[in-house]
Amino acid sequence: MMQFGGPSQSKTDDFEFLWFSQLLGRAVCYGEGSDQAGKLSDFVFRLAEPHPEAVGIYLEHGWGKPTEFIPWDRILRIEGKAITAKAPEGAETYPPFVDQPGWILLGQHLMGRTILDIDGRKSEVVNDVHLLYSKGHMIIVHVDVSLNGFLRKWGLGSIHWIQDRLISWHYVQPFSVEDAVTTDSMTLSVKKEQALDLPGEDLADVLETLSGKEQEAFFSALDSEKAAETLTHAEPRAKRQLVASLRKEKARTILSELSVPQLADLFSVLPHDDVAELLYMLPEGRAAKLKRIISEREATARQMISHEYMTFRAEDTVGKVLQQIRTSGHEYSSISYVYIVDDRQTLVGVADLRELILAQDSAPLDDLMVTSVVAAEEDDNREDLAELFAKYHYRMIPVVDVGDHILGVIHFNDIMEGLSTRVKS
Repeated sequence: MMQFGGPSQSKTDDFEFLWFSQLLGRAVCYGEGSDQAGKLSDFVFRLAEPHPEAVGIYLEHGWGKPTEFIPWDRILRIEGKAITAKAPEGAETYPPFVDQPGWILLGQHLMGRTILDIDGRKSEVVNDVHLLYSKGHMIIVHVDVSLNGFLRKWGLGSIHWIQDRLISWHYVQPFSVEDAVTTDSMTLSVKKEQALDLPGEDLADVLETLSGKEQEAFFSALDSEKAAETLTHAEPRAKRQLVASLRKEKARTILSELSVPQLADLFSVLPHDDVAELLYMLPEGRAAKLKRIISEREATARQMISHEYMTFRAEDTVGKVLQQIRTSGHEYSSISYVYIVDDRQTLVGVADLRELILAQDSAPLDDLMVTSVVAAEEDDNREDLAELFAKYHYRMIPVVDVGDHILGVIHFNDIMEGLSTRVKS
């Protein structure tokens, strides 16, 4: 990101550099020696090339009193500890502030906002705004992203730990939100055409920093291919917001850029009504594949359970258990663990078959079982089950109802087979 280390505070007869943070709260007076009319709450600028120009100052009095907007042509001078303005004509106060298209307030729209660093692909925060005041005019020349700006904001300007990090306004352009909203509330970015060249994962990070309307405007500026790439990397909440704001034709072109697995991942975080609407936009063949995947994903553990498992009582001995396993007729691959239940078939423990083989025949299961059993709930879906297997690395997991009664088991291979089939689709 282009940076400059120009003068942070200087004054000549023709111009003066000022920090916005040091002007905040400055007294505003009407004429020489007059009483204070208020304190500066914000500066109002009009977006213009090559630099935004001041159009007025904003006074906020609090305590239920209306705001005031003093037009810039009523400002006489900025010096010392006061801003001097002409008194309002025919009234005690100036009219309340009314926002206009293309106007920005330094405190509300710039301070604390994010700038994307295209070169380093990281974000910076605006801690102060560098102003040039000359012959009655004021323009924005830099933003400061250094710690010094933060210190000035809190009245600690005398502490100058590091060099100011000034970024020329030429490299700082607000995203237009005209396509999405009618206000000019905004977040900063380097020039828009440069930002749109960022990788999808970086653009997804950008989306997380933007408010709803700004987020919509940013996303609407992307072409379909870049929008699809960005959507795959966005967080679930952002995906839901972006899809909800899409126009039908834009949504159709973005969906055409996504593979079936990518669409399945996207649909997994969307509300049911949005999924139904998007499926209608897809070609019949792709929609059919996705419906099958969604159906598999929505299948519950109760619908996928296997009844090839064995239960015992805590007092049963290892010898008795092994004998019953040998004569059960179960496939060797289906019995990795035995489950211990009470008289009501409530799951109370689990024992690994490999430990039973090495134990004494006379040892009761009560001495070998683990009582903190990892189990799936009957309403868990395929994704929930996959997460359980990924977390605990078991070969099979029991399924229980709300009363912890064992209903069956889920085998690792069955879950993985379903997932691999979906990805190949």
